[in-house]
Amino acid sequence: MVNYHLQAVKIGLLLVWLCGFVLITISFYATTHILPSSSSIKEHIKNLNGSEGPTVTIFAAVRPFSGSIGSRQVLAIRSWLGLSLDIRVVLFGQDPSLFSFAGSFGPGSRVSVEPTIDFTFLGTPFFHSMVARAQTSDSDISVLMDSETILLPDFFSTLSYVHRLDHDWLVIASPKNVSEFPFQLDIDGKHWLGNNGKRIKTKKLQDFLSHGSWEHCDDKKTIMAWNNGDLPLHNGVLPPFLYGKGFHNFWVVNEALSSDFRFVFDASWTVSSFFINDLDGGNNIESRNWENVGNSHLGALYGSLFFREAGYSNMVKLFKCGGHYHFGSTKENIVYPLGSPKGLSFNDLGVFRFTKYTKLLSCFDKMKSLAGNVGCSRKNQLTSLEPLALPYSLELLLSKRADQNKTIVLAVAGYSYKDMLMSWVCRLHLLHVTNFVVCALDDEIYDFCILQGLPVFRDRLAPTNISYNDCHFGTNCFQRVTKVKSRVVLQILKLGYNLLMSDVDVYWFKNPLPLLSAFGPAVFVAQSDEYKITGPINLPRRLNSGFYYAHSDGSTIAALDKVVKHASLSNLSEQPSFYDTLCGSNGSYRVGDDMCLEPETNLTVRFLDRNLFPNGAYQDLWDSSNVSLTCMEKGCFVLHNNWINGRQKKLKRQVSSGLWEYDMSTRMCWQSWQRSKSISYF
Repeated sequence: MVNYHLQAVKIGLLLVWLCGFVLITISFYATTHILPSSSSIKEHIKNLNGSEGPTVTIFAAVRPFSGSIGSRQVLAIRSWLGLSLDIRVVLFGQDPSLFSFAGSFGPGSRVSVEPTIDFTFLGTPFFHSMVARAQTSDSDISVLMDSETILLPDFFSTLSYVHRLDHDWLVIASPKNVSEFPFQLDIDGKHWLGNNGKRIKTKKLQDFLSHGSWEHCDDKKTIMAWNNGDLPLHNGVLPPFLYGKGFHNFWVVNEALSSDFRFVFDASWTVSSFFINDLDGGNNIESRNWENVGNSHLGALYGSLFFREAGYSNMVKLFKCGGHYHFGSTKENIVYPLGSPKGLSFNDLGVFRFTKYTKLLSCFDKMKSLAGNVGCSRKNQLTSLEPLALPYSLELLLSKRADQNKTIVLAVAGYSYKDMLMSWVCRLHLLHVTNFVVCALDDEIYDFCILQGLPVFRDRLAPTNISYNDCHFGTNCFQRVTKVKSRVVLQILKLGYNLLMSDVDVYWFKNPLPLLSAFGPAVFVAQSDEYKITGPINLPRRLNSGFYYAHSDGSTIAALDKVVKHASLSNLSEQPSFYDTLCGSNGSYRVGDDMCLEPETNLTVRFLDRNLFPNGAYQDLWDSSNVSLTCMEKGCFVLHNNWINGRQKKLKRQVSSGLWEYDMSTRMCWQSWQRSKSISYF
């Protein structure tokens, strides 16, 4: 009997031990495989509290870091970086001081410079190119703002909140204007310090800002941010605005409201942002005059289209009450508490007697009274725009554009060739050739070039009634237009500048200036129009006046003077006048197979190697399956898109060949656009 009880006790203890072992095993498995780790729990709580912020890239066009402007920019950018490690900054500009500033943060910093967007010849960035670059960001949120606007922490907390919205959105915020700001950031850029070096609480800073005035009507200062979702910002095509020179932000907001793709709202009441008054006048006066002309005229052209007053000042407002965010409409006197899809109307207060709604309505009413009325009209601002006028003389324009050797690249174009002109300009930008100017043959191309930020001058002696589609080789229009070119060239040479004349249908594979300028003075270098593969290339009438290089010297000027006079008396285009004057009638001044010598001026004419400078008929290069590869293998500097009749055929051939650098839909250079798309920051 005793043995039975002992055996039963042993079995019981064994069962207890086995159960304990099983429980321990299950507990261990749950700890390591089922239940989250402590770090996972913390991360889960962090997500529930909404404390994990989105990645944000702030884009800003920046002026050189010098003087008081540079100091204000440094303070502003440091205030952005101090808000969160998830904020990166991209600076638009080309001045060397930008790269020095970005480099001061060390390798792998959160500040970078983007110099490859589209700029005017004075260095002002194009707003549509800035927006296109910002839209390619890999961050959760893209922000466009002025480089002198200072941000406080509620900027990032506001973005963190709206990032959780379940619909694509576009938000704006208007900064305040303060006359002085007696605080500085500490060395880490995270805390504000007073004059005594002690930390200042954010509440004190916000109280200080309450005395500032909102700049709702300053388009440049408006902060604009959006989530990088699936929906576009708007349904329109952004015009070629010059940044800071017009109404670009207002245009985007109005188009976004009208397109109704995204939820558009104003977060000025929840974002503490401000800028310090600019007392030194800003940019150089010449730059302001030139570029204000561009956007003033743009406003006149597009004003009736994009300033439709689509409720900009009456859009939904984001405000904060009791530590929570809500939306409200000042126009309809409605607030939208969390979880209330219909909103709470001020006219229905009798229905809602709950304290939380009374407090919410009181908060909104208070914010409305503090904000005051927004009294600005973009339509009224358009009426004060100055008329379009030529800000630069040809002499001043040449002095600003010529390279160190006093060399200018000249293009002459009418409005019918505006797209081909832009492709040519984009190609020169890619090759870092900046010393070009454009001679406008008509008012339309002049206006177009102004809007594109190109260095353009108007030739008032150019013929009128230039046909849009019927101004190709052999037509009366072509003959009138070509005679303008030699006259303008002679004028520039007499002003002391060497000159490379290039038609806009000449595609540049590489920069030919070092080679062409090396021929020296009293040598006129021109492309040959001979199409036969073998034989002399200086045969009669084979000098192409669409691509040549001329030195500013006595012999060249005297010879070109003779060309202009000959052309003025001819019923043909200027091209035969070049050959007959410089190489003699029927080639009587020919020397060898590739030269001529004009006896009166002692000017030598050199015909360029067609393998390096082929015309449009040489070796049927345009019919190659891969025109670019074929030409580069030959070592081509340029390829002329001539020997084809008609503008449309010429345009089709160049676009289909891939030798095209301009996107007509976005009004941007292809290479600039493609480079911006390939850049990633997160």
